[in-house]
Amino acid sequence: MLYKPSGALTCLKPVLFLLKGVFVALTDEIQSVSVIEGNSVLLLLDVTEIQDDDNILWKFGADHILIAKINRHRKIFSTYDGPDGRFRDRLKLDRQTGSLTITDITTQQAGHYQLQIIGAKWSSKTFSVSVYGHLPTPNITRDYSQNLSSSSSSSSSSSSSYCSLLCSVVNVSHVTLSWYKGNSLLSSISVSDLSISLSLPLEVEYQDKNSYICVINNPISNQTTHLDIGQLCHTHPGMSALIYVFMYPFSNTNDCLLLILLPQFL
Repeated sequence: MLYKPSGALTCLKPVLFLLKGVFVALTDEIQSVSVIEGNSVLLLLDVTEIQDDDNILWKFGADHILIAKINRHRKIFSTYDGPDGRFRDRLKLDRQTGSLTITDITTQQAGHYQLQIIGAKWSSKTFSVSVYGHLPTPNITRDYSQNLSSSSSSSSSSSSSYCSLLCSVVNVSHVTLSWYKGNSLLSSISVSDLSISLSLPLEVEYQDKNSYICVINNPISNQTTHLDIGQLCHTHPGMSALIYVFMYPFSNTNDCLLLILLPQFL
């Protein structure tokens, strides 16, 4: 998929230069671009065709590393791998418009790209490119440890009427994990740095008929898993976790009475 920038533009204060008796405006625009890792992104010039005397320079990062250059008059159309080779086989130049395409993008290519057009009119533009990983599908599981803890610590029978759940994802960064009841947000947790595991709990009643979903999202994509209460919460935690067995012998016989009690009835 090819991404075209659609973010907001910030135009800094223009600076006027006097060049051979002509006033030339040099502006610096910053445009935010977000893309999913593995896709391509197109950084567009605001022209349909560059002029023969235009000198187009594409630079990357705080060190302004030169990664592409166009000079139609000298027939120069070049791309460069960069000092560490991070752009090798990833850059494509449009010889007519001067636009730059970054293919098979990774987080190594995230950052600021500066375009400089030097010719009859000088101008500058900066693209801030953010790269996000593919989102995993959230996994909803039963949290038996919470059910058992609540059953053992509470003397009321109401504790056994709730089913504890966990929504989890692994190996994610710059994401938000959320529980929704219908369209209403119940809870959420966000992480910026790489997280090995991210989980968010939820408690629902066994007979709850509402619709619940767990959603993971970043600024450009999301993944959703619907909660099936009937499948995950079909039994009370005590019934599958613990059974009390009592044996009472009769005094004058070899027979005995076997009594089985479930925790929720104690």
